[in-house]
Amino acid sequence: MTDLRIERVVTSGVFALDGGTWDVDNNVWLVGDDTEVVIIDAAHDERSIVKAVSDRDVVAVVCTHGHNDHVTVAPQLSREVQAPVLLHPGDQELWEMTHPGQPFHRATDAQRIGVAGTTVEVIHTPGHSPGSVCLYLPEAEALFTGDTLFAGGPGATGRSFSDFPTIIGSIRDRLLTLPEDTRVHTGHGDGTTIGAEAPFLAEWIARGH
Repeated sequence: MTDLRIERVVTSGVFALDGGTWDVDNNVWLVGDDTEVVIIDAAHDERSIVKAVSDRDVVAVVCTHGHNDHVTVAPQLSREVQAPVLLHPGDQELWEMTHPGQPFHRATDAQRIGVAGTTVEVIHTPGHSPGSVCLYLPEAEALFTGDTLFAGGPGATGRSFSDFPTIIGSIRDRLLTLPEDTRVHTGHGDGTTIGAEAPFLAEWIARGH
């Protein structure tokens, strides 16, 4: 592994689904070194993301799921940085709501993306949406969870395309099995660790969200 670093770009915009709109701040993550990066999510503001990339090569733009606030500028960002957009095909319908007719590349469970001398692993974690994925960097003890896991519990499951028992299964079976020291970098707000969240699984199940 080279001089890997993780950078956060916070962008602001609107999340829209089921006829409602909400103002949101999104975390866009850059994982890489001085030469190349992977961009995680394409939220709201293409220019801020391109500025953070600077002159580095972009391996891929990986969207953690298809909600509009995570794919807002994905096609134009892809063209600007000359890198493919990866999205799990389970979120095709959500993608089409924002970018009808626009292509993307398939992100698949256990797919590995090489960057900066290390590997980003795709973990399919449905529940918040059918095609939600998390991205895991074992060497860096880092996990990018999109809207699947936050400090304090699972992502929201009260809207279309979401399911609470499914997200609980994803978190229990795919995420809480990772090392306790794994740092969780979320799609919104502050991060946490696997060890800090794992003890509360039963509490989340009991409260139902």
